[in-house]
Amino acid sequence: MVVRCSTSHRAQYSADGPPAEPRLCYDSAEMRVILFTGKGGVGKTTVAAATALRAAEMGHRTIVVSTDAAHSLADSLDFPLGPEPTPVGPNLWGQETDVEHNLQKHWGTVQGWLRALLQWRGLDELVADEIAILPGMDELSSLLWINQHCSGDEFDVIVVDCAPTGETLKLLSFPDVAGWWVEKMLPIHRRVVSVLRPVVRPFTDLPLPSDEVYAAGEDLFRQLEELHVLLATPDVSSVRLVLNAEKMVIKEAQRTFTYLNLYGYATDAVICNRLIPPEVEDRYFHIWKATQKQYIHFIQECFSPLPIFSVPLMEQEVVGLKMLEQVAAALYEDRDPTQLFVRGPVQEVVNEDGRYVLTIALPFVTKEELSVARTGDELLVHAGNFKRNIVLPRLLQGLSAQGAKFEGDKLRITFAEPSQEERAP
Repeated sequence: MVVRCSTSHRAQYSADGPPAEPRLCYDSAEMRVILFTGKGGVGKTTVAAATALRAAEMGHRTIVVSTDAAHSLADSLDFPLGPEPTPVGPNLWGQETDVEHNLQKHWGTVQGWLRALLQWRGLDELVADEIAILPGMDELSSLLWINQHCSGDEFDVIVVDCAPTGETLKLLSFPDVAGWWVEKMLPIHRRVVSVLRPVVRPFTDLPLPSDEVYAAGEDLFRQLEELHVLLATPDVSSVRLVLNAEKMVIKEAQRTFTYLNLYGYATDAVICNRLIPPEVEDRYFHIWKATQKQYIHFIQECFSPLPIFSVPLMEQEVVGLKMLEQVAAALYEDRDPTQLFVRGPVQEVVNEDGRYVLTIALPFVTKEELSVARTGDELLVHAGNFKRNIVLPRLLQGLSAQGAKFEGDKLRITFAEPSQEERAP
């Protein structure tokens, strides 16, 4: 028996059976979400725009969304875009999310209370307005557009041109933190404030958060939780790593792939961009071609069994739909870019002779870099420079961790019924 695991707090598990699949807030039968990320400057925007264009040409209603604060999607498409979806061509829309627009849309009520609180503390209005933005909320609010597009029926495919890997990884880890906060801290804080509000009101004009503020906060964090369920559902969402055949770029892509596996996000392809074509015979490029050939073999070894797609260095700057069509043709040939090229969860629970084994894929991590600790119903996994608190499914919460092994690139943790000594108080 193989059971897909989700780290979402919305996932429901049965004490006497396998966990149910996390439920999405929409019909995902025809929905597809593809996220492109990679080191800055590798050509993510070009590849994302080319993918969206090919998907639209194949009849999919497609929107390509840029979540990078330094937008270049409009430049790549050579078409003006705004903070709301903009028609670009048949079946194709584009969107460059705007920070102020997003914050007002997703964070306006809570931001208004924070601004009032900071002004009450004596801060200048303009300073309070800037500080009232929580760290990461400007970029994160861009990702909430994915929820909105998925819950509607306007699009079949959402292509996301993500920020460079460092920012993207921080954003993808935020829903885990948000889910924990809204489940454990927000209800307590709300009850305390509801008790204090009538007591302190006669003595101070301190702006305590209203029920509307708490409702807005809960709604925001629940959207983030639903976003995590969406992005961690491998039949719907996948990440594609864009890289160049260069040492530093490949190393960062390896670390990114490890991180994505650690957080339960599926990767279904690696795209190697700007390869010098074989027909280029200029002596100036001789060493570059030899180096790229060496790194291509290294990339294939590192990321197997993921498919490796390549895009040649184009003869001219890739700007506009005609050049993007050339990139798409070289990248996908006659394939549908919306298909899932690799299937399978990066985390799973297997029943082996009455014991449950939680398996987590952690590529490019050595045994010496790995450590695991359990605190209550959570696992703390350190993998290199990354760490994560994984909330165990209810199926495993009452069991005792019997041991952990690192085999190949997979961490296997065995759970079984606790012994009498472990049950003793």
